[in-house]
Amino acid sequence: MKVIKQSLSFLLSWCLLLTTAPGAFAQASQPVAPSPVQAAQQTPEQLQQLVAPIALYPDALVAQILAAATYPDQIVEADRWLQQHSDLKGEQLGKEVDKQPWDPSVKALVEFPSVLANMDKNLSWTSSLGDAYVNQEQEVTNAVQVMRDRAEKAGNLKSTSQEKVSKEGQTIVIEPSDPEVVYVPEYDPWLVYGGPIGIWPGWYSYPGLFLGGPGIAFGLGFGVGFYGGFGWGWHGWGYDWHHHGIIYNHNTYISHSRIFVNHNNFNRGGGFHGGGFHGGSSARGFGGAQHGFAAPHGQVGTHSGAFSGFNHGGVSRGFSSRGQSSFGGGHGGGGFHGGGGHGGGGHR
Repeated sequence: MKVIKQSLSFLLSWCLLLTTAPGAFAQASQPVAPSPVQAAQQTPEQLQQLVAPIALYPDALVAQILAAATYPDQIVEADRWLQQHSDLKGEQLGKEVDKQPWDPSVKALVEFPSVLANMDKNLSWTSSLGDAYVNQEQEVTNAVQVMRDRAEKAGNLKSTSQEKVSKEGQTIVIEPSDPEVVYVPEYDPWLVYGGPIGIWPGWYSYPGLFLGGPGIAFGLGFGVGFYGGFGWGWHGWGYDWHHHGIIYNHNTYISHSRIFVNHNNFNRGGGFHGGGFHGGSSARGFGGAQHGFAAPHGQVGTHSGAFSGFNHGGVSRGFSSRGQSSFGGGHGGGGFHGGGGHGGGGHR
């Protein structure tokens, strides 16, 4: 009888609990959504170190590189593709590139094969640059101007027959002297700015882009006239230093890459805002589900991205293996490929 009473008491208590707190059980059965993780912001000094290898490039090339850096997977594919189609030149190359599914910024870098190859080789740096541009666009823009100012004060940035250096207020503008021939400056990004700065972890120089010692030199020019008929060509790009953004075909460029999470938009509520590279809008965002991760930075004092778990080598190996599986490999791990690949010269 005692056992029966205990059983009835237990059954009544259980029924009472079910009737008074059904919401608690329903809530407990639902999966808990993870909270958004806000990545730490990089300091101005860290961003200056990050942009040092490209800060002295012409404005339009800086715009192309920053935009393309938000697509590191496409950088790998484009560089591998270009190596496999080394027989294509001039307008024929442009027509074939135009058929590819890459972002316009990645297509534009095919005009500068050594720049594209350098971004592939230094893939962890490239992905870090893309992450920084997505989440700290204005700070990245400021960092480029700070480094240009340092190079100018060190006596290493001035107008030449290859490029024109001018000032709009405090803003330093760099343009090709000949609008149809673009020269990519060669310099040591850790010495050209006067006092030496720390080398970005895992960064490697690439033939045709690196000059041993202080100062700036120029190799062969890249003729851009062959690509004038394509919307992604050289003349469609620029940089709006005053409004802190890339210009693509007279409109504000907005990356729609899903590799990096825009933490500013993520934390405004309502999910991610629409992406795309349409004009007339200053909003930056990524529509749809996120496929990738924000690349961490493998140096002391720098932040890890929202989707951490990859160090510099991990990011590099991940993208490089994707490139090898898609295009037959032939390169070592980490996105490295040997020699002068495409050489330091350009199309004339």
